[in-house]
Amino acid sequence: MRKLWWIINGVWLLLFSGLAIFIYFREVDAAGVVQTSELRWLSLALLGVVFIFVAIIQPIILFFLKKPKS
Repeated sequence: MRKLWWIINGVWLLLFSGLAIFIYFREVDAAGVVQTSELRWLSLALLGVVFIFVAIIQPIILFFLKKPKS
């Protein structure tokens, strides 16, 4: 089960990395707004908040996976 946990974490890391690269290099967002430096950093900060939330949840899940079954 822990091997699956590591695979899922790898997928999360690839997803966040890909999204960060996409946000950094896009010139216009889906609404047609031209991306300035400030908007890019704001988008990356929002992605970082989501990443931190997932990073906080992951050790909790690992704790329950490592817990011995009674």
